[in-house]
Amino acid sequence: MRLQLLSDLHLESERFEPQPAPGAELLVLAGDLDSRWQSLQRFAGWPVPVIFVAGNHEFDRRELTEALPALRAECAALGITLLERDTAILCDAQGRRVRFVGTVRWCDFDLFGPARRDVSLRAGSYFQRVMQATIHGQPFDAPAVRQEALACRDWLARTLAEPSEGRWDATVVVTHFAPSLRSADPRYGQQNGTASFCNADDDLIVQTELWLHGHLHCRHDYTVARPGGGVSRVVCQARGLAKRNEPEGFDPFKLISVFG
Repeated sequence: MRLQLLSDLHLESERFEPQPAPGAELLVLAGDLDSRWQSLQRFAGWPVPVIFVAGNHEFDRRELTEALPALRAECAALGITLLERDTAILCDAQGRRVRFVGTVRWCDFDLFGPARRDVSLRAGSYFQRVMQATIHGQPFDAPAVRQEALACRDWLARTLAEPSEGRWDATVVVTHFAPSLRSADPRYGQQNGTASFCNADDDLIVQTELWLHGHLHCRHDYTVARPGGGVSRVVCQARGLAKRNEPEGFDPFKLISVFG
């Protein structure tokens, strides 16, 4: 199965026209497309199926408990499959079954371990200032983000531990937040704020064939060796903001193969 991956288009402010990639069998959207949700309409009637995992900015100035059902309904009306702690199994042209496992996977601020958690939480205080979101009527601040992140992590671990029993031939995880420090933006490296963008999910990566993510406004494509042999691949295809020259080198038509 060949995938097209797009994320961090920020169409609430950026000028970019998404186009189908020739040869793609599926479009994966890994979040931060448009904080207004208006640009989701651009993906209605796409020539191949579309899977979408929301980013943090899809929840800007919203109550999370209300926004998620509303976003699900919006996507369903447009023919887009929204995954939030959900799975979907799709077949490729050869009849191979691919399990897609999707969640925002908010950051838990444990990227650098418990010793740096508090300083990482303080660095992540921008969530409340920028997003201005709430959850259960309370500010969606860094501690609240961590609680959502831990729930995402627990769900991911349980889901990836499920035996295939012949139901799928490969597993692809889609998250908005990155699963490893290896995905850190080289401009910022191991600063405390990087824990707002990456999680230490390296132990989960090796339970997948492919992990797709966004959130970092840069591109990554690397492999992680599995203990039993073989590799897992991690890809980020974020566009980013033109005013920061982040789209330089961005290839919106890049094809990503699930099976080698």
